[in-house]
Amino acid sequence: MADNARDAKAFYDSRPWLQAYGEGIPHELPRPDHQSVAELIRSASRQHRDRIAYTLCLDNGMHASLRYSEVDRLSDCFAAYLREELGLQPGERVAVQMPNCLSYPVAVAGILKAGLVVVNVNPLYTASEMKGQLRDSGASTLLLIDLFADKLQDGLDGTMVKHVLLAGIAEFFPLPRKLIIRAALTLKKQLPKPNRPCTRFADALRVGQRHLDRNPAAARADAGDHRQLAVLQYTGGTTGIPKGAMLSHGNLLWNLDQIQAVAGPVIRSGQDVVLTALPLYHIFAFTFNMLCFYRNGCRNILCPTPRPPSKLRKAFEQFDVTKFSGVNVLFHALTREDWFRDNTPPVDMSIAGGTALHAPVAEAWEALVGSPLCEGYGLSETSPVVAVNQPTGRILLGSIGLPVPGTDVRMVDDNDVPVPCGQPGELTVRGPQVFSGYWNRETESADALRDGWFHTGDIAIMDERGFIHIVDRKKDMIDVKGFNVYPNEVEEVLGTHPDVVEAAVIGLPCGEAGESVIAYVVSSNLALTAEDVLAFVRDRLTGYKCPQRIVFREELPKSPVGKILRKELRREAIAEAESATT
Repeated sequence: MADNARDAKAFYDSRPWLQAYGEGIPHELPRPDHQSVAELIRSASRQHRDRIAYTLCLDNGMHASLRYSEVDRLSDCFAAYLREELGLQPGERVAVQMPNCLSYPVAVAGILKAGLVVVNVNPLYTASEMKGQLRDSGASTLLLIDLFADKLQDGLDGTMVKHVLLAGIAEFFPLPRKLIIRAALTLKKQLPKPNRPCTRFADALRVGQRHLDRNPAAARADAGDHRQLAVLQYTGGTTGIPKGAMLSHGNLLWNLDQIQAVAGPVIRSGQDVVLTALPLYHIFAFTFNMLCFYRNGCRNILCPTPRPPSKLRKAFEQFDVTKFSGVNVLFHALTREDWFRDNTPPVDMSIAGGTALHAPVAEAWEALVGSPLCEGYGLSETSPVVAVNQPTGRILLGSIGLPVPGTDVRMVDDNDVPVPCGQPGELTVRGPQVFSGYWNRETESADALRDGWFHTGDIAIMDERGFIHIVDRKKDMIDVKGFNVYPNEVEEVLGTHPDVVEAAVIGLPCGEAGESVIAYVVSSNLALTAEDVLAFVRDRLTGYKCPQRIVFREELPKSPVGKILRKELRREAIAEAESATT
């Protein structure tokens, strides 16, 4: 190993980030107290039994709540139904395909209590996408929101699913409100008839209760250990092919302790109110919003969707939200909403993740709500948190912060050799929150996990204090005549234009020149021209980084979490280019 590589390795091995930790944050953590996530849920349920755990708030302001004791009882009923009525055995996979609603945390807790494995499925998936994930996971049971019951016939064809349950968005609402909501959905033709036999979730809970009445231990699986599989979290990873990241109970428990170590000093147990607009089936909201705040006895306001952001208005107005998490697009949109600006909530901790946070957005948010926006970083494969700007320490805009306790990181080159401090390389991670591999994919697992390090596919830089700066996705880097152009950098510059609402940048192959830079822009000013945008960018970026073409769009394609889908724009641009040449 060359001297500079040895020096680089020594730099990362010294963990410089520890010296930058905020007040009261430990450098190392003991083994988690609980043996399973189910055990943690039971413990929190007993400790906070009389407090409100979850409140579902619809965009019209109608809401319903469950207390910790109710979540515990109902999830016991579901566990008993799965074990005793359906006869599912420990390790079997149960797919949950629902937006944020009261049924979701009840179902997840019940699945884990029964010793089964949660398979999170995006409820907006087409029948074909749904089928692909159900086939790959081998799920034997599916719990689906009834809004999409018409997907069952095509979505289950060729899968191993034997049992189907349907839950309504108004589950656990008082009967009069429940009937009103169902009537409104029926009137709008949003409640299709299921085209496969199924059981209502409420009926399953009643059956589970009867099993519990006969045998109070019916909801309890063996305590198990940290190695047992808890969740199959599907991700495109670094290749774009959906794969199930295998997260054990230990992975999740360790990451919860890591989050607690960093955020615990500013979380008020039993007092804080967190608003969950990001989907719980996404790993960020699953671990941070759902499990972390449940553990701390806080109240969780669930919103089915944040798009458009006006759908969050009633939730913010009716509840004193003190904690909030989101993505760049959501924070940006809220700062532009008059109702939000006129009555800002008492938020004292905001966490951004999922995609790059732009500095102007963070500055506008802090100026508006009076508290900083802390950017963090994680992946499905890391349960998810790897690094974050610590609320009790220095918050560095443009950085994803410091590795959480017990986590090692390195930036490496294409040969897995550590690169020096301040130089870009692929971010690799080692820690107890890192997954064990992809479900039934040995080759992809071996490629992602090499010599004990998970290769994230993200290009990053670490400064001398240990702060990490994400440059971009390795696969999204654009080659312009041999020069590397990182879309994040160009997008951030575009985002500072006063008339640009959001932007996305891709590379389009163009022969010997490598790739050309194409920018997709959503503007609030119909008079804005491509020449105006290009002139703005040329004043702020060197020539080869400037877009060769500006494409105006009314909106950009996004994932349910709010990530802009560059791959869809790239696919569209390539198709247009091929069509133009034929």
